[in-house]
Amino acid sequence: MLGQIALALEHAHHAVQTKPGFSVLTPEMAAKLEALTSAIIPSDDGPGAREAGVVYFIDRALATFDASKLEEYRTGLTAGGDIAVIEKTPFFETLRTHTIMGFLGSPSYGGNRGNVGWKHIGMDHRMAWLPPFGYYDGEASKK
Repeated sequence: MLGQIALALEHAHHAVQTKPGFSVLTPEMAAKLEALTSAIIPSDDGPGAREAGVVYFIDRALATFDASKLEEYRTGLTAGGDIAVIEKTPFFETLRTHTIMGFLGSPSYGGNRGNVGWKHIGMDHRMAWLPPFGYYDGEASKK
């Protein structure tokens, strides 16, 4: 009985620490992308692309709404693993756009893990926002 509990705890611990898999990216592509996105949004003064899980956002994007760009990623990543080389290719604009989207987008799309991107820019995530009332609604409130 005690052995089964220890085995179950070990399994749970492993499940929590295991990162989710990729749909379309190979481990080699994912490793290159993580390095490149971390160069675009580094972890200098706060969380960066790595902490936000941007590579998981890119994987989901390439599996769903931006599936047409998968070949562009495959070609772009063969140009080399250095950001200085990739900056000179048309692929860089797509990579940069996806990196920013993954860092600041909704966590439901695979990136911005733990809302780190939103916290970094000071965004307060709420269910509803109230409009700022001012002079334009003064007449309506007098009725």
